[in-house]
Amino acid sequence: MNRLADSQSPYLLQHAANPVDWWPWGAEAMAEARRRDVPVLLSVGYASCHWCHVMAHESFEDEAVAAYLNARFLPVKVDREERPDVDSVYMDAVQAATGQGGWPMTVFMTADGEPFYFGTYFPREPHAGLPSFTQLLQGVHTAWTERRGEVAQVAARITADLAERRLSYDAPGPPGEAELAMAAAGLAGEFDEAHGGFGGAPKFPPSMALEFLLRHHVRTGSREALRIAAATCEAMARGGIYDQLGGGFARYAVDATWTVPHYEKMLYDNALLARVYTHLWRVTDEPLARRIALETADFLVRELRTDEGGFASALDADSEAPDGGGPAEGAFYTWTPEQLRAALGPADAELAAAVFGPGEEGTLRLPGAQAPEGLRARLLDARGARPRPERDDKIVAAWNGLAIAALAEAGACFGRDDLVAAATGAAELLAAVHLDADGRLVRTSRDGHAGPGAGVLEDYGDVAEGFLALYAVTGARAWLDRAGALLETVLTRFAGADGTLFDTADDAERLIRRPQDPTDGATPSGWSAATGALLSYAAYTGSGRHRAAAERALGVVTALGPQAPRFTGWGLAVAEAAVDGPREVAVVGARGDAAADALHRTALRAAAPGAVVARGEPDDADPPPLLAGRPLREGRAAAYVCRGFVCAAPVTDPESLAAQLA
Repeated sequence: MNRLADSQSPYLLQHAANPVDWWPWGAEAMAEARRRDVPVLLSVGYASCHWCHVMAHESFEDEAVAAYLNARFLPVKVDREERPDVDSVYMDAVQAATGQGGWPMTVFMTADGEPFYFGTYFPREPHAGLPSFTQLLQGVHTAWTERRGEVAQVAARITADLAERRLSYDAPGPPGEAELAMAAAGLAGEFDEAHGGFGGAPKFPPSMALEFLLRHHVRTGSREALRIAAATCEAMARGGIYDQLGGGFARYAVDATWTVPHYEKMLYDNALLARVYTHLWRVTDEPLARRIALETADFLVRELRTDEGGFASALDADSEAPDGGGPAEGAFYTWTPEQLRAALGPADAELAAAVFGPGEEGTLRLPGAQAPEGLRARLLDARGARPRPERDDKIVAAWNGLAIAALAEAGACFGRDDLVAAATGAAELLAAVHLDADGRLVRTSRDGHAGPGAGVLEDYGDVAEGFLALYAVTGARAWLDRAGALLETVLTRFAGADGTLFDTADDAERLIRRPQDPTDGATPSGWSAATGALLSYAAYTGSGRHRAAAERALGVVTALGPQAPRFTGWGLAVAEAAVDGPREVAVVGARGDAAADALHRTALRAAAPGAVVARGEPDDADPPPLLAGRPLREGRAAAYVCRGFVCAAPVTDPESLAAQLA
């Protein structure tokens, strides 16, 4: 029976035709395992995961493996992007037991969801100390049938340990200048002077740490913070991790030099990085930052926007090789000398090799000046004829929230109304499809139809952040109100009495542990995303309740930030905004008034950490609080710069406004 065929998840659909008798996660699967008295095999991955594909081809598509698995286990498939709560709970177990994690994640558990053995990828044949997947199945089956009491004890002990992993939180105060300076110094100590970024291989884009460093520079004038951020951004932009032809970043580099990427392209990485490069341009006015910000934004719209107006989750790392040699990682992006000659001819192929510096692996870099546009366009056209990577066209609410914020801000900064329109389209899709009748968020959708999973904290935080950024750019009151409604759910459903925030709502499906993680990973944690949105909403509305909740939540940054700045980057960036105010800018002037438009543009292009911007009409009968009582000045459009609703004298020219925001 094919139980995955009706799924909305592209990852589950990839496995729908497997001979493995997969079940989706849910009570029915657990009840069936209990009825058959067999253990559950939980396999977790995502559609663009390279090693998930490898394990699928090696094991899940093998008839003999499937027959053994189906007879002795209840196999369950989970898309980690659709159910991040399930992924988080069991990944904690994997990391605690093995010291590392990753996908595919392989977990054996009881019908009560209690795990007793786990790992990640298991090969077809024994390799590098790992048993083959078949040997693993045989070993687990033997333990289940011959040593059930021992298995039950292990499962109970692991489950009890996981259940006790609730964050101990005494709600310290939010970070001050000393803690933020210590965090910046910590990043400086881990900075790779030779290649940019932090640490060695593999090297991930540190987008949230870069955002913190940029905000720290603006607030304190730290040249070191700006140097580290700018050098890292340039190294990534010139490296193989950046698509030098089509724009956009790969998920990470397998080396320390940003040369050879792992080629999958994720929506969240590109949304976060488009925003970082936009903010770098606001600070430095560097042409490279402008180019990368716009190329990445254009990549998002060109290759990830769906027919419904949202943004797809990812592009696969693998694709069919141009020579028909089967699927291979990076086949769409890499170039051999022969392929360069075929596309460009001998002379221009030499020029391309000189400009892009491809190594033996065929990855294009840009170590020198900008490539001639004609050369770049010809290579892009030639690449367009190759088999393209598959696209995971599932819409994830949180990641679309990140994209909305990035595109709205890039559009405002660079005068690109089309990017603002793309951000608005995605926001309208979330409002129409991802908000249910009770105002609760749904995690995913596909083809305009809401998925089965409830929104988690990062969805509420990132979508609220996106709506607030869109409000700042467009002045459309509905986005401010929708953000407020989402944050009300955060305060009533996700917050603990002690100021902690949980990743799932208090009425969500009960797992063996209620997940809770304040550290930032590949994306802002739900904790820090919600904290940033709460802080901004308080600045727009003057709500002491939202400000107090943000400050309580920022206490975790006080505890973790100075010791682990690489893993609290967005939390530190939010803390910079809190220390700075954040600045509140109210621009009052008739719609279409050139002077008001100029003030609005100036406010949006200011680099003040986390500044909020409201644009309103002078005759609005019901303005939002930040705009209330802000009249024109002598009949002219005016801008008010405030902290805590205490405002400096209004100004009517962009130069004076820029000076107040410096």
